[in-house]
Amino acid sequence: MSLPDSITIGRRSLLGAFAATAITAAPFFSAAPAYARGAGDIRRLKFYSGRTGENINMIYWIDGEYVPESLAEINHFFRDWRNNEVHRIDTRTIDLLAATHSILRVSEPYMLLSGFRSRQTNNMLRARSNNVAQNSLHLTGEAADVRLRSRSVNQIAQAAIACNAGGVGRYSRSDFVHIDCGAVRSWGR
Repeated sequence: MSLPDSITIGRRSLLGAFAATAITAAPFFSAAPAYARGAGDIRRLKFYSGRTGENINMIYWIDGEYVPESLAEINHFFRDWRNNEVHRIDTRTIDLLAATHSILRVSEPYMLLSGFRSRQTNNMLRARSNNVAQNSLHLTGEAADVRLRSRSVNQIAQAAIACNAGGVGRYSRSDFVHIDCGAVRSWGR
């Protein structure tokens, strides 16, 4: 599936992307709490980590409310895997990742390359590469670097840009997309 270069999506369209997948997702999530089963308005997050071997596939938002237990699990999953430091992941980033996934209409989970980064890890990465920002949004739990096997860097980036809700960086040589909840902007190719 390729996305047109000129996609524009507003808040209503973004909410529609969530709603379109909510009804079909709810009945198949057997681990959902009893109050979530059959709910019509849900948001889901699907990830795996090649670094830790962990997977998450969960409903994190139901009828306008975030599920605290799910957010805690997301925070742990997005931790700095080098030192196991956990930080709160901004729900705007989680929503942007989920909306992008929904727009792409894929069933496979994202591969998480980098979520939260401790200052120590960020400094180590900066020493190795000029592409790591000193005050990266990874430090505050506001960014994630992801990839999908079934979609190109450009396809993922176009879907994230269509959300018009944060920063999107294309890193084609390294085969990943940076998505954050900061100012709306894009870079890379």
